[in-house]
Amino acid sequence: MAKGHKDKVAVITGAANGIGQAFAERLAEDGVDIAVVDLADGAATVKLVEAAGRQAIYVKCDVSSEEAVAAMAKTVNAKFSHVDIVVNCAGIFPQKDFAEMTFADWRKVLGTNLDSTFLVSSAFVPGMRKRKWGRVVNMASSTFGSVVMGFAHYVASKGGIIGFTRALASDLAGDGITVNAIAPGLTRSPGTLARSPRAGFATMEDEFLSVAQMQAIKRVEAPDDLVGAVSFLTSDDAAFITGQTLNVDGGRVRT
Repeated sequence: MAKGHKDKVAVITGAANGIGQAFAERLAEDGVDIAVVDLADGAATVKLVEAAGRQAIYVKCDVSSEEAVAAMAKTVNAKFSHVDIVVNCAGIFPQKDFAEMTFADWRKVLGTNLDSTFLVSSAFVPGMRKRKWGRVVNMASSTFGSVVMGFAHYVASKGGIIGFTRALASDLAGDGITVNAIAPGLTRSPGTLARSPRAGFATMEDEFLSVAQMQAIKRVEAPDDLVGAVSFLTSDDAAFITGQTLNVDGGRVRT
């Protein structure tokens, strides 16, 4: 087990299910109390955290809204008094051809994926600076280094997250705060299972299997494949790693 998690507090956005839920369960097992932040009901994740022996709170929040994030941060700080770890996992990934993409489509994806990363980080970084310790982990995507069509807004948002991660790492390093990103591949989760397959695929399962064949490890990625990375990056063992994007995608993208 990585060092330095015990009795820390983490805010995880998008933690009601899928990858965010897996992150919450793993960090709870590491000894971390969890604030589950999502628009969807986070009760199931709270139960998983409590089953691991840690405290949890669910806060319903639209993380693309400045006002909603401020209210969420007030609720979290009232419960835990401080936050040590922020995992920005909330995101959407609708597919739309660029010729049909409206500015409203663009803004919704950039707001949910990129603006939220700024807003939630901004809400909790001041407290980390006061305590001279903190971990911020953002969610990038292997699509940033892949050939995909119909995701101009999504890939742009993930490129922005990578840039934000690099820049924020420089700004916060002097205060004992590291900032890194994890880039998963196509992961079998409630979010991906709920969307329609890309053009050329009859079902999402066909798309999962096709992507898996592009990887060195030829099986479909699952949320549990990502939990070791978040455990490591939020630990004391990763104290000298910052500004990095770690591809956790079965070896599809090489950087």
